Amino acid sequence: MHVSRAVVDRLVENGIDTVFGIPGKQTLPLNEAIDERDDIRFVMARHETAVSQEAWGYAEASGDPAATVVVPGPGDMNAMNGLKNALNDCTPLVHFAVETSPELRGGDPIHETPPDTYDNVVKANVLVERPESTAVVVEEAIATATTPPYGPVRVGIPKPFLPKDVPVATPGEYTRTHLESVSRSDLEAAATALAASESTVVYAGGGVRTADASDELDRVARLLDAPIVTSYKGKGVVPDDSALSAGTLSASAPPELLECLATAEAALAVGTDLDAVATRAWQVEFPETIVHVTIDPADLGNGYEPTVGIVADAAETLSKLGDLLEEGDGVDASGETASDSVDAGEGMATASGRGPERAAAVRAAADDRLEELRGSSPPLTSVGVLEAVRAATPRDAIVTADAGGFRVWGLTAFDAYGPRSYVNPGSWASMGTALPAGIGAQLSNPTEDVVVLVGDGGLMMCVHELHTAVAEDLPITVVVARNEDYALISEEAGRAYDLEDGAYAWADAPIDFVSLADSFGMAGWRARTPDEIRQVLEEAIAADEPTLLEVPTDPREPQAGEWMAEVDTGSEQR
Repeated sequence: MHVSRAVVDRLVENGIDTVFGIPGKQTLPLNEAIDERDDIRFVMARHETAVSQEAWGYAEASGDPAATVVVPGPGDMNAMNGLKNALNDCTPLVHFAVETSPELRGGDPIHETPPDTYDNVVKANVLVERPESTAVVVEEAIATATTPPYGPVRVGIPKPFLPKDVPVATPGEYTRTHLESVSRSDLEAAATALAASESTVVYAGGGVRTADASDELDRVARLLDAPIVTSYKGKGVVPDDSALSAGTLSASAPPELLECLATAEAALAVGTDLDAVATRAWQVEFPETIVHVTIDPADLGNGYEPTVGIVADAAETLSKLGDLLEEGDGVDASGETASDSVDAGEGMATASGRGPERAAAVRAAADDRLEELRGSSPPLTSVGVLEAVRAATPRDAIVTADAGGFRVWGLTAFDAYGPRSYVNPGSWASMGTALPAGIGAQLSNPTEDVVVLVGDGGLMMCVHELHTAVAEDLPITVVVARNEDYALISEEAGRAYDLEDGAYAWADAPIDFVSLADSFGMAGWRARTPDEIRQVLEEAIAADEPTLLEVPTDPREPQAGEWMAEVDTGSEQR
């Protein structure tokens, strides 16, 4: 069998039906093998940086892995950005790089880079050493990518192997290793620690979404009467307007959210690595009592010492923990065994009813802090734009958000309502991801509305992918906030350094995004007020075609981190 066909067979057999890439002479045998079939498709991007970001968005919005293929050297290195993003976010994808011929390695042939160059941006980096072993290596790579904790796996296949017609070994069935049991003693210790607390808070990360554990999370939080704070990657695992939602721990989190964490007696941190970005280099104060649930043992003790550490699947842990809390089976809040405690059958969870009250207080404080930034007169602030976009966007739409200042505001000012409804980069925080992610999200959810939130700085880092959206006839709606500045950087340059205001603006070289969209064959709109945004966005989403909406915003607006950190919401500084 031709090696290229064996590769495609393995993808299809494992349910991978979409391959993102840019063709090169080295990849053509693989492209030919894809083109021969109608159960897998090749999506051609316009830059290799977008290839891996599109696959990331595809998997983030669906839970299903995608594949990527690039040429060696420049193609592979351009894709590294998205591979690292997927690694940090524990997103499964299989990345094929067509490698230099073995006999030419070390001789500086075109595009040669040592294969180990990529070791630190992927979960695993494997090289096909013999064409006959290709299918086995690919099968193992897919198994590794889709075994928790998920991640990207790079497969290097030398160029001369792909067109070969050789007896390719058929792989056996790989069992995806999955932690299917949780220590009873750890669960009891966790239940005891949490039940002893009169004020608990739940901190939920992206692992809750990956494990499809939103219902289990909601149940445990209700039993604990605990507000739910999410990480960047956890945003949406519970609806932002639910009674127990207290918001997202981010640079735009208000002091009241930080206080909610700091003043609680105990925290249940689940599906999170407690990374340095969300926790502000671990300066955010967490309670002394922490129950930390994670799928990766390397996460335990990362910045915070857990009282109880549990390495297990979030859904199973939350389900069994909920049973203990509900039934009082095990150890009660006093530390007695259930058989010794006369009240054990009544359950272990507190029932003060203050969880919703505490969560509502945080949400109200955040809302108060945003009030002064609302307004209908152009140029709008990011808050004004985001709230108008949210009002016009269907509740069940998928929203992809870029990194940068616009994204930081969005973590507080834009509500998410479902575990896979809000796609944004986590700790890697690379700009230029929202549009490729939106393309991937639309391809994995063809019947859903997809809205992209991006600033003009971020869009210019991936603007070529507007053409991909048009070429693939994808009905995404791109909302670009245009302030003609890397405002997040310019603000700090003027505030903390001896640099002028707007040091990194380009107001003297404005970009007309409506005309730019039109040049790509995409419908372009412009709106300047909240009413115009709502009207135009509703029409754009209903149009069922690729559309761009440009909204001019105030380049001198305050940045989220500075504004939300102010203690006095009535401060004259505002």
